[in-house]
Amino acid sequence: MTTTSTITTIPGYLAGTWTIDPVHSDVGFTVRHMMVSKVRGRFARFEGQIVTGANPADSTVTASIDLASIDTNNAQRDDHVRSADFFEVEKYPTMTYRSTSVRQDGGDLILDGELTLKGVTKSVPLRLELNGFGPDAYGGTRAGFTATAEINRRDFGVNFNAAIETGGAVVSDKISIHLEVEAVLAV
Repeated sequence: MTTTSTITTIPGYLAGTWTIDPVHSDVGFTVRHMMVSKVRGRFARFEGQIVTGANPADSTVTASIDLASIDTNNAQRDDHVRSADFFEVEKYPTMTYRSTSVRQDGGDLILDGELTLKGVTKSVPLRLELNGFGPDAYGGTRAGFTATAEINRRDFGVNFNAAIETGGAVVSDKISIHLEVEAVLAV
């Protein structure tokens, strides 16, 4: 399979179980606001595990994000996003991702998986970039990944919106997801 030859040509590729390092990782998103700009946000608390297979196509990912940890650089907006209008964190405190397969799409790698938000599970493929594998300064081994995706928030029951007087909506339906993940190999 071409996936195996592509992935294993990455210097230092290792099969193993990896824990996502939240101190050196970032889980973020971008959404259009008021039809004229983009608001960026991130989640401060998340955890996950990556298992890189001897056959890279057998690799898996699981992750959980604490929705209450949202940070858009505006406390009032963050409180509103935590409310029933958006995430409803009292009832649905986490968002989860579980991969279902790894595949090659031309020159790109795709991590297929299921995203669960507000009790709704949908297929969300992540476009994956393997940034490398190597030793860290503490005697361990690290791996780095970048992943991106787009979702429609309404697919997950996040339906709140207000119309703008000149037309359009306060918050777009399309959400761009961007992940920078550094993981530590379990010993």
